[in-house]
Amino acid sequence: MADLNVAQHPDILQTCGLGSCVGACLWDPVTKIGGMAHVMLPSSTLAKGGNEAKFADTAVPILINEMVRLGADKSRLVAKIAGGAQMFAFYSANDIMKIGDRNTEAVKAVLQQAKIRLLAQDTGGNYGRTIEFYTTDNRLYVRTINLGEKYI
Repeated sequence: MADLNVAQHPDILQTCGLGSCVGACLWDPVTKIGGMAHVMLPSSTLAKGGNEAKFADTAVPILINEMVRLGADKSRLVAKIAGGAQMFAFYSANDIMKIGDRNTEAVKAVLQQAKIRLLAQDTGGNYGRTIEFYTTDNRLYVRTINLGEKYI
């Protein structure tokens, strides 16, 4: 959690335990450089200092910079995301408790701001996910407990 990493073909990036967190995966189809961030919260304004990989607004730009440093071209990057579940029921109209939705929307907003096209997503619901991102071909494997598995 609250981590990010970059890799190059044929490496596979994995993160476990995506509940309300969002796994944001970026890929350059020419260099086959990929990156993944495990985003816990939508905005760094929610905390003072700390791990920048924890927040959508700081993790995604760092991920982009790390990929470019490795040889990716920002203009070619595409994205896939998974996670953003509502793991617990809250009987309130207050959106502050809808952290999964807020994380998903924040990651999508940062991607849009960076002009990175979102190709696929598996978000929402009330269940956790484990994901594996294949730098070879941009496949994102999504595994859930009792709800199966799929590639997006």
